[in-house]
Amino acid sequence: MTKKRILLKLGSNTLTKETDHISRGKIEDIGIQIAALQDEYEFIIVSSGAIAAAKQFVKLDNHDKDVFVKQALASIGQPHLMRIYHENFSDLGLHTSQCLLSYSDFEKKQTKTNIVNTINVLVKNSYIPIINENDTVATDEIKFGDNDKLAALTAVLLNVDILIIATNTNGIYTKASINNEFPETIELVTDLSVLEKEIGDKKSSHGTGGMQSKIDSAAIAKAANIETWIINGLEDNFILKGLKNEIAFTKIV
Repeated sequence: MTKKRILLKLGSNTLTKETDHISRGKIEDIGIQIAALQDEYEFIIVSSGAIAAAKQFVKLDNHDKDVFVKQALASIGQPHLMRIYHENFSDLGLHTSQCLLSYSDFEKKQTKTNIVNTINVLVKNSYIPIINENDTVATDEIKFGDNDKLAALTAVLLNVDILIIATNTNGIYTKASINNEFPETIELVTDLSVLEKEIGDKKSSHGTGGMQSKIDSAAIAKAANIETWIINGLEDNFILKGLKNEIAFTKIV
């Protein structure tokens, strides 16, 4: 049986559970779900969190908002982030690998072929590629999108079946209900112009994205006939619950 391929995009807010440090419990939760689904699905992860990981260990003597300081933090934090993935996933019998990409990699035909071939070999041999932008030389992720666009471009390149974007809300809410005690999730979308009218520009506390970057990413995936989920990654077992339609989330087809 051919396995379905999922690209799972994890932002900093999900990985920290909206705290000031990477949550080992959340990464373990994700690993447990992948282990439970590995007979039916193969996973590729696009993960933010390197800067958040660094802030657990260091405080650099510069202004944190300067791009080059964020690049330095990413350089410090990336090995720590991968170590946390490795330790939690290996306890579950899962193997991990690191892939650092830049947006320029998607502009060169040979580089794109190399990415596809390398990741296909990793997946075929039961290694989970964990992709992040090469932040020490690129500024796009640090300034825009929190890896949402990188996830969408990678999803298209690797011809995945589902792009899951984990966030800190139950998908995209109707604008009219956002200030209600029980905001209403837009559960199924076939026309992205409908979503454009419903979103605000609020960004998450750790991430640099926001719903607009997620909709832009969904548009890239939709053009390649890839289904996108915008789902609450703070929820335990959010992938399993999403597959069983046990939680509200936004599905864009």
